Amino acid sequence: MTQARNQRIESEMQRVLAALVARELKDPRVGNVTITAVSAAADMGSVRVFFTPFASQQPPEQVRRALNHAAGFLRGELGRRLSLRHAPRLEFVFDESVEGAARITSLIDRAVAGDRAGAAAAAPLEPHAATAPAAPQRSGEPPAEAAPAAEPDSSADLPGR
Repeated sequence: MTQARNQRIESEMQRVLAALVARELKDPRVGNVTITAVSAAADMGSVRVFFTPFASQQPPEQVRRALNHAAGFLRGELGRRLSLRHAPRLEFVFDESVEGAARITSLIDRAVAGDRAGAAAAAPLEPHAATAPAAPQRSGEPPAEAAPAAEPDSSADLPGR
């Protein structure tokens, strides 16, 4: 099976499973769940369904158990809605990438805040004039705009140059 066809089937499975979980499952342990990705085996015999509980009071492990409990129903409905000859076995996996991304974002935010605080502490208290005095203006001419300050050459800091 080609990779493009496999990706189309996976995206359709993701769409159908998201609708089934949101509208058809009545298990209170599931709650609001986002289906983040679907990864099918090459023979389409099994499918890994990655999920993230959204604003759920249940721990992810309990949500996973509830989804695995409903896997037979979901498998049958998936096969019917996609007109599959053989419906794949569903394996639900908690998607930790969302939490990892949030953790990395908070680390970056803290690092940027630390850099700003360090730069503010290292900045001189009195501003110094880094620009040359303005040239005298002739009568009748519009005022000359100040030239932007030259950026320091950052390539001098690189080793080997």
